[in-house]
Amino acid sequence: MNAILKAALSRLIHTGTLVITDSSGQKRTFGDGTGEPIHFRINTAAAERRIAFDPSLHFAEAYMNSELDVLDGDIYDVLRIIFENTGATAAREPWMLALEGIRRATRRLHQMNNLARSSSNVQRHYDLSEDLYRLFLDTDMQYSCAYFEHPDATLEEAQLAKKRHIAAKLLVEKGHKTLDIGCGWGGLGLYIARHLDANVMGVTLSQEQHGIANKRAIDEGLSTQARFDLRDYRTIEDSFDRIVSVGMFEHVGVGHFGEYFQHTARLLKKDGVFLLHSIGRSDGPSYTNAFIQKYIFPGGYIPALSEVLPQIEKAGLVVTDIEILRLHYADTLRIWRERFMANRDKAKAIYDERFCRMWEFYLAASESAFRWQNLMVFQIQLAHRQESVPLTRNYIEKEEKRLKRLESERSCANTQVDNRETAVGR
Repeated sequence: MNAILKAALSRLIHTGTLVITDSSGQKRTFGDGTGEPIHFRINTAAAERRIAFDPSLHFAEAYMNSELDVLDGDIYDVLRIIFENTGATAAREPWMLALEGIRRATRRLHQMNNLARSSSNVQRHYDLSEDLYRLFLDTDMQYSCAYFEHPDATLEEAQLAKKRHIAAKLLVEKGHKTLDIGCGWGGLGLYIARHLDANVMGVTLSQEQHGIANKRAIDEGLSTQARFDLRDYRTIEDSFDRIVSVGMFEHVGVGHFGEYFQHTARLLKKDGVFLLHSIGRSDGPSYTNAFIQKYIFPGGYIPALSEVLPQIEKAGLVVTDIEILRLHYADTLRIWRERFMANRDKAKAIYDERFCRMWEFYLAASESAFRWQNLMVFQIQLAHRQESVPLTRNYIEKEEKRLKRLESERSCANTQVDNRETAVGR
């Protein structure tokens, strides 16, 4: 085994049992021998060298390219034993620290998300086949952190609870002009239009999402209340009673935070409310993981609150509420990963083996980062005036209960319609 890699693993892995077969066929065991052994094989000496030099990129690439195979357990088990031992503060070799320094220094260059580059970056990920996303997402195609009101909630229940929780914080009233920045496949915008009689405008840079969202609005008879445009939020000049953004801020880039809040402040009416839902870092500013930057979310960056709040203040907006969702995304990603693996053959038929390995690693590494490292989700409620929302948070629970009743009533009404149509068809 590469001497540098062997020395690093000996220092890092103290608990559990990690077995590695190197490119020469020799086995080495790391840890204290407890638990089920996790065993992987590195197939080439070149892969060993690359992993030793830059594990954050080349470990993932080796797995993607079949230069590394997991023999006992799976890639999630491998990442679990590594992250449980190292957490977010693992000791690193001097050249690894130098690489991190370079990545910190050049992060603004990688995140120069002008109009053209933002569109290209979004399409790299979100214009993948709809059939792929349907293999692991819930039926409403929610591709962001769910909200688990109780531990045994299904993914569908938790994603519905997420939409309800966000809608409750927005205090939407009938007829409110509502902007959904980064609307995805339209699920949240349609929820707000359907249950709260708001007029929703959603924007996305994904052609796939744009087409599907508008088709859903037509199919549900909501196209007069909800429309979805293929455009950048920075090109909008209208004003809105409510603004919501879920899972889009991670694509803004650290150099554009000020631009983002300055523009949304202009779009938000003086008595309006804005709810921002984003992945965040709990341990301060950093840089984007090399694998994620190269293969999954080019141009993306997960912010620390210390980077976000100063830009909110400069934009003249008032923070009226902050909520931290800690392990909700870990549980969301677990279900996505399990569903993806159950449908892996279908994913391979759409793309290929290398793509499936990349996606496995992405989902497993993302879950691991939320479960054992430094990632969380924050929801920041913003306004121009502090009196735009109630003085206490009691209204959130009250509105969630009201929305549950509306959901139930609509579900019952739809069931009655379906039963009548079935009877007529007979």
